[in-house]
Amino acid sequence: MTAPKIIALAGSLRKDSFNQKLINEAARFALESGAEVEVIKLADLDLPMFDEDIESQGTPPGAQLLKDKLRAADGILLSSPEYNGSITAVLKNAIDWASRTEQGALPAFRNKVTALYASSPGGLGGLRGLNHVRDILSGIGSLVLADQLAVPAIHTLIDDNGRINDPLMVDNVAGLAQQLVSVASKLNQ
Repeated sequence: MTAPKIIALAGSLRKDSFNQKLINEAARFALESGAEVEVIKLADLDLPMFDEDIESQGTPPGAQLLKDKLRAADGILLSSPEYNGSITAVLKNAIDWASRTEQGALPAFRNKVTALYASSPGGLGGLRGLNHVRDILSGIGSLVLADQLAVPAIHTLIDDNGRINDPLMVDNVAGLAQQLVSVASKLNQ
């Protein structure tokens, strides 16, 4: 059986993003579970705001790169900050670019198994925004796992090396990543 290809990304541009640290940990656990994992940082893609006028001149290189990597993947680990109870603009913009059909190719999220994470220094851990992410991804054909993880008080759980230092939370983050790898492996047979 071929190792599933997993893309991991966080819906944040911030250099010290807690969601980026969380998705890095999830990616590490997916890798340890036998997956081939690539972490993508949205800040590195230089995505303009989605605009059909821009698209008509050709898909921007960062958007094309994201789309190609997602299309080649079997699964997605995604961590979304919560902004005002919803999804971040940068994540929604990335989804908008990647979900565009071109040259008859399927949109990048169609039939991709996706595990959702969120984190926040607050008490809900970004939970309210995950419903919006789930609705968007389900609506464009992603197979979003029923289980998801919102990590409250994330600033108390990450050490100086970006590792989660709480054993229970390690188990929770690892468990969802392992679930994604398992489902993606079965669908990849």
